[in-house]
Amino acid sequence: MRTLPTGTVTFLFTDIEGSTRLLEQLGTEAYAEALAAHRTVIRAACSAQGGVEVDTEGDAFFVAFPTAQGALSAAAAFSEGLGEGPIRVRVGLHTGTPLVAEDNYVGMDVHRAARIAAAGHGGQVLVSATTADLTGSEGLHDLGEHRLKDFAEPVWIFQLGEERFPPLKTISNTNLPRPASSFVGRAREKAEIVSMLSEGTRLVTLSGAGGSGKTRLAIEAAAELVPEFKSGVFWVGLAPLRDPELVEQTIGDVLGAKNGLAQHIGERELLLLLDNLEQVVAAAPALASLLEICPGLRLLVTSRELLRVRGEVEYPVLPLGEIDAVELFCIRASVDREEIVAELCRRLDNLPLAVELAAARTAALSPRQILERLSGRLDLLKGGRDADPRQQTLRATIEWSYDLLGLEEQQLFARLAVFAGGCTLEAAEEVCQADLDTLQSLVDKSLLRWTDERFWMLETIREYAEERLAERLDSEDLPRRHAERLFETAHRAGGSFWQTDDPELLAAMTEEDANIRAALDWSLGTDPALAASLAANLTRYWFVRGAYREGALWCDAAVAAIEGVPTHDRARVLVGASEFARFQHDYPRAISLKKEAIRLFREAGDEDLLAATMKDLGEIAMMQGDWKRAESLIDESLAISRRLGKNSAIAHSLHGRGELELARGDWPRATAALEEALELFRMERDVWNIAIATHSLAELARRSGRSRQAVSEYLEAVEMGLKFDSPQLIAECVEGLAAVAGQRGDPVRAAHLAGAADAMRERAGASVAYPQEHERLVSALRAAMSQQELDAAWASGRTMTTEAAIESARGFVDSPSEFETRRDVD
Repeated sequence: MRTLPTGTVTFLFTDIEGSTRLLEQLGTEAYAEALAAHRTVIRAACSAQGGVEVDTEGDAFFVAFPTAQGALSAAAAFSEGLGEGPIRVRVGLHTGTPLVAEDNYVGMDVHRAARIAAAGHGGQVLVSATTADLTGSEGLHDLGEHRLKDFAEPVWIFQLGEERFPPLKTISNTNLPRPASSFVGRAREKAEIVSMLSEGTRLVTLSGAGGSGKTRLAIEAAAELVPEFKSGVFWVGLAPLRDPELVEQTIGDVLGAKNGLAQHIGERELLLLLDNLEQVVAAAPALASLLEICPGLRLLVTSRELLRVRGEVEYPVLPLGEIDAVELFCIRASVDREEIVAELCRRLDNLPLAVELAAARTAALSPRQILERLSGRLDLLKGGRDADPRQQTLRATIEWSYDLLGLEEQQLFARLAVFAGGCTLEAAEEVCQADLDTLQSLVDKSLLRWTDERFWMLETIREYAEERLAERLDSEDLPRRHAERLFETAHRAGGSFWQTDDPELLAAMTEEDANIRAALDWSLGTDPALAASLAANLTRYWFVRGAYREGALWCDAAVAAIEGVPTHDRARVLVGASEFARFQHDYPRAISLKKEAIRLFREAGDEDLLAATMKDLGEIAMMQGDWKRAESLIDESLAISRRLGKNSAIAHSLHGRGELELARGDWPRATAALEEALELFRMERDVWNIAIATHSLAELARRSGRSRQAVSEYLEAVEMGLKFDSPQLIAECVEGLAAVAGQRGDPVRAAHLAGAADAMRERAGASVAYPQEHERLVSALRAAMSQQELDAAWASGRTMTTEAAIESARGFVDSPSEFETRRDVD
């Protein structure tokens, strides 16, 4: 009779991966033999380490060990023993102190071990943190924290060995914030929201005043739903946005959508928590359309304003009940329940944010003292008769908290409102003259938050801080310092349209999007010249990110704001506006703007930017087929650049000359110009323009019949394009590779890639860089395929994701084309 280990026991569960599929592959007899052999190996390894077989169910084992090390050693032994055979088992280990009842174990530790095993893959041994603590970390690979079905608390999981496996099959497919503080009350509300979304409601809007707890309630409800949505539950913070057009882009950024939001979501079962939608509520119709297109999508929205669209179900978030409000205060303040606390919460209308702000002050004041200070101030700042009374109460609560600050804290609190999207410590110090102690004090008092190395305010609190900022005469220059700091950052990252000075800084600027928009908005109305400077230095940022629409909007606004002002920055922002017009093929506007910029550069004596702008104007003439004018402008640009002796200026002019010779089919001259340009870009470490020049050389290699070199250079440019997340550059490279496929006699693959490139450009709002080459490719495909075949292959390519298209492009066989072979013989 077996004797089960007692006390601290380590449980081992195994299960065969793909047993049904394996049975079909091997056949009944061979599978039975393999199954018997696998049982022998597992039983021998477990017995050798003192393991006691508790149960077997089908192909699975449940074994108990008196020591964690014995269980781990057994798992390692039988995993190695099964390594050469057809059967691969997933294994899970967890240690606990279960109850032994009727020759079996009872307890949550048994279930936890089984869940851990179920999360793995064939050949993978998963170990809980409890077991890992008992065996030591040697040989264990940390897989991080995971949530398991039916367990409220996450578990930390390790893997035996360093072999790479797919992601664990846990329920962690979410980016939901995990608040450090406990969730108090709202059990009924959470259950109702979960029920609505589980039972088919597609759009639920949590409405209510700022500070009523909409966001926290939404996060808790969404966390409950993570196991229900196969493709995940994702939080999208919209508070920094002011332009409704950017809502879908922001959602796409969170989801990593590269091929359009609707196409990315498709049939996926997905829940999105859209937080703080009220200031961009005009995006509601687009969200309603997205729901109709994507049948598996559900939206949970927090907003002070209803969306008023079809299918919306409102869920008002009311103040806490008195019992919950008192509990919240006592937990946060670490005080005992008493009537004075209940009275204080009532005076705060039981609003969660108001209660939390009050609790934060108990380090210096008793609840009675807080109530005494609160008395008479709640109605100090009343709204009109039509104002939300809960908003009036919250305003009074925030003002009370503000009144408790010292003079230095009040000053800094107001000044920090200038940051629409939060700030780093360095930015707070430079713009607001902040000191670390005062910043920390504001964090401690719940008026400021700090995450991911950035300080930020809840939007409601920031709105109040903005009012205080408007009252302070000593803060009138803050918006200017804020805008000027962003100007300096943009200038260091890549202060001109033609050059990227600091790629890493340029990439990091995405965190400042909200601040950039706020600074541009302020400066356009107050200091148009500063707006022009800022827009001029941001053109590279917008261009590299593919934000052509946003770049055009701000540059056009800056051009209009400084109409008739003959400044150097006007000339530079004219260049930005003209280039965004050029990339949208609005050549007349692009030419008009560039001519004015050239006139201003001549007047200012800035020959460097004059040469670059003339080169651009020459490229536009080239795209229009005016070779003579293109050559004249580009040659003049090159002459100026060589006279200046600046590598970057010479490189840009040479690149323009190389593009012209490439268009005219003069391969030797194109080669000389482009290779010299590339070398100079490399000397300047200008990574973006290295990518552009590499793409041009790939075009040259392809058109001159050197397909192997073309493939190599296209793929090199693709990798650089991925680093900068430049959809247009990637699309042009993929289309170039499509043309290579056509040259190699593979028209189907060529049509697939061309269709993929076409879709990439469409998603980015970009246009074809080489229209004539594009038409040649299409014509060649029409000659090689029937129209029906071409349409089918092209349409199939358009459905490819960017990643899939790139992988297809990387799969080129490294062999010369027939044309290339003939050329080598000749």
